[in-house]
Amino acid sequence: MAERSATHLVLIPSYNPGAIVYETVRGAREFWDPVWVVVDGSTDGTGEGLRRLAETDPGLRVLVLPKNRGKGAAVLHGISAASAVGYTHVLTMDSDAQHPAACIPEFMQRSIAEPNSVILGVPVFDASAPTIRVRGRKLSNWVANLETVGFGIKDTLYGFRVYPIADLAEVMRLQPWMRRFDFDPEAAVRLVWRGLKPVNIRAPVRYLKREEGGVSHFNYYRDNALLTWMHTRLVFEAIVRLPLLAWKKARSSRR
Repeated sequence: MAERSATHLVLIPSYNPGAIVYETVRGAREFWDPVWVVVDGSTDGTGEGLRRLAETDPGLRVLVLPKNRGKGAAVLHGISAASAVGYTHVLTMDSDAQHPAACIPEFMQRSIAEPNSVILGVPVFDASAPTIRVRGRKLSNWVANLETVGFGIKDTLYGFRVYPIADLAEVMRLQPWMRRFDFDPEAAVRLVWRGLKPVNIRAPVRYLKREEGGVSHFNYYRDNALLTWMHTRLVFEAIVRLPLLAWKKARSSRR
């Protein structure tokens, strides 16, 4: 039976995922109530299908954006609506069935116990993971820990995580980025800069083949260029923040 919460909800940004999104949503609903989906301008009919699903499921809410704006923009739309009705935390997960619905209760309970932390999933890969994706994220993780002077972000790109809504919304509204593929890593770095403790929890990830319903919108050149620009900005900003970050690091080490 799904655990119900008045403070924590599951938020699924979704863009043209195909039929696999129904598996994702049903899996999330099996373990948590409520679950919200933000349909980010999908043109594959899944917005209409999810709305029909929500008609018979009071624990599911579907928000539809008229045009595609990117994962970060979809998350911002969702957390703004969630905050307006009293929710304080969201667990984000992708709509393509890569993330483990069975881990939702563990992540949520850790967030409930440590509400001022950001709960970060650390991916456990199986043989389905593309080698280039596994190796590529190591560089992003290394740079992120340089930007945060080693505060302990174990993975920057795994989108299965729990955010405090107020902190994430404030971070996003202060600058124009974090709206597309740069959302997950920049959110982790900026929330650590803000003073939130990163809590890392291992969780499996699977990459479905096309014949299994797998869909990927990752563009190697475009999205890596976006990550490069993001880390360039963050490194220069980290240099400005270095004295404060070093002081916070030293203070946390003494605890």
